[in-house]
Formats: sequence, structure tokens, C-alpha cells
Amino acid sequence: MINYVYQLVRPGIISIKYEDVHLEDEVIVKPTYMAICHADQRYYFGKRDFNKMSSKLPMALIHECVGEVVHDPTGTYPTGQKVVMIPNIPPKEPNDTIYENYAKGSGFRSSGYDGFMREFVNLPVDRVVPYKSTKDSHMAITEFVSVAVHAVKRFTEMAHNIRNSIGIWGDGSLAYALACIIKNAFPKIKLSVIGKDAYKLSQFTFADNTFFAGELPKDFNVDHAFECAGGEGSYYAIDDIIRYINPQGSVMLLGVSENKVGINTRDILEKGLTFVGCSRSGRVDFENAVKHMEDETFAKRINRIIYEDSPVNTIDDIHRVFRSDLNTPFKTVFKWNL
Repeated sequence: MINYVYQLVRPGIISIKYEDVHLEDEVIVKPTYMAICHADQRYYFGKRDFNKMSSKLPMALIHECVGEVVHDPTGTYPTGQKVVMIPNIPPKEPNDTIYENYAKGSGFRSSGYDGFMREFVNLPVDRVVPYKSTKDSHMAITEFVSVAVHAVKRFTEMAHNIRNSIGIWGDGSLAYALACIIKNAFPKIKLSVIGKDAYKLSQFTFADNTFFAGELPKDFNVDHAFECAGGEGSYYAIDDIIRYINPQGSVMLLGVSENKVGINTRDILEKGLTFVGCSRSGRVDFENAVKHMEDETFAKRINRIIYEDSPVNTIDDIHRVFRSDLNTPFKTVFKWNL
């Protein structure tokens, strides 16, 4: 079967690659809805290091996507089954200790491997997770939510049992999804969100407190913290966390920074803090994310950060949604008709 793959060949330039897809041993999925991630934006607008860009392109973008099964030679899923697609490409040899998203030899679609901007996507059967929701545009951000699910799982494994309060530094989409997960998982924990954007902070209505960075009360403190600032904001967020976190607290790092970030190691040692890096997610996280996404209360909350753009019917529309996403405060999703 001949497939169309819509690849980014240079920043802002999309070209079609034709490839032959074999039907013998993989599930074939027709993408229906996609969501744009900051990582996609950095590639599309050429905001990554030149050498890194050169090593990745040409490449189809998008790693947040849902679709419908059109062919499954394994007999696991019927034609028409709605599925979330997992962008991880795990190593052939499984590891019972190391999560698949950190394993040596693993890959990731839309980061060195073609993402989901294709006419059809062929995947091993364990790289799709079924769902029942009728709100496909809502389910398009499941991969994104799974990243928050993974971070909370690692927090649960790593943090000590004094869990009276948690602080989230950051007010973007990931901070919001993370706040939703934490409130579902730990409803009695006092949750504070620290950010810089008044509109974004106003969306965290279910948090116990919201604060502007730089205006924290003198007596403010948290038992544990999540850093979701990323970019140049990572330095200030991590510095704040070290200042306000209680001794032996755990700090989950989720913000991506292109540049090295200075860290106050003296106070980390003095307080005995634990820093944990969290990135991406695995199949179990996707399965748990689907459960959250299909929960009515969670769905209502998460829908507040979703903006559905017009459908993508042409290559020009691909360019449109990437430009449109620059003016969207949270998550942009769109129907894929190519």
C-alpha cells in the first residue's frame, strides 16, 4: 500500500514522501485528530540547534494523535476501533527496571522518526491503546496527559510520605494537566500553582492557591514540587523551588530547556532534596491517561485548555495550524483530513 507522509524538510517547508506500507504484521491506523506540542513548534519554526535540526530532518511532525483502525492482521482490534497512538519506539529487548521511555536504544516519533502526519500510520499492535470516548478532539491530547500521569507515578514512587502540600511551578498546558491529575490522585493535598500569566493562572480554579512568581508569601512552603516552566524559566523556577521546599522534599523536573540551567547545589545538599527527571511516558501511562480522559469530571477540566482549530485539508492548512497555535494559550487540536 502506498502511503503519503507529510514531512518537514526545512523550517516552515512541508514536502510529501511516498512510502510502501506492508500489511502483514502491523496495525494500520487512519489518523483523525492531532494536537500540537511545543516540540513540534520548535522544529517547525527552526528554534532548535542547527546541528540537531539537521540530524532530525526530514521528518513528519506530531506525536499526539488518535485514529481509527483500518486493518489489524493480529485480530486484536476490529475495523473502526478508535485508538490513541503511542509515539515511543522501545528497544527490542524489554527491561523490567528501566521504563521504556528512558531505555537505551529507544526512539520517538516526531523526534528523529516520522511522526503521525501521514495518510495512514503503521504500528506494532502494542503501540496503540483503545478508547471508547466519542469526543475524538478531546482524546487527541491523551499522549500529553500521559506525560503528567507518568510524572505523578514517579512522584508516588520517590517522594516521602509527608504529602500535605505540593507546588507546581509553571502555568502552561503541562502544568494544567499535571494539576488535574494530582487533584484526582490526591484530593486532600493542598495544591499551589505558581506562574506568570494572569489569564492562564485564572484557569486553575480547582487548585487551592495560585500565586504570581516573585510574589510568594514569606511563610510559603511546600513538601514537594513539580517544575513545568521550561526554557529560560527553568532556572528561576528551580531556584524558587529550592528556596521554598521543605527538607527532603522531592522535585519532579518536567520543563525542557535548550540551554544548561544553573542550580543552587549548596541548598540542595543542605535540605537533602531529591531531583527526579521526568520525560515522555510508556504504554501503562497511556492506559491510565485514557481512564482519566474518559472520566467526566476530569474531561470537563481538561477541555478548558483545548482549542479546536479548523480541519486540515491541504498542506497550506498544516502551515495555518502551526501559525495559529502561536496565539493559543494552551493546546491546539485539529481534524486531520489528508
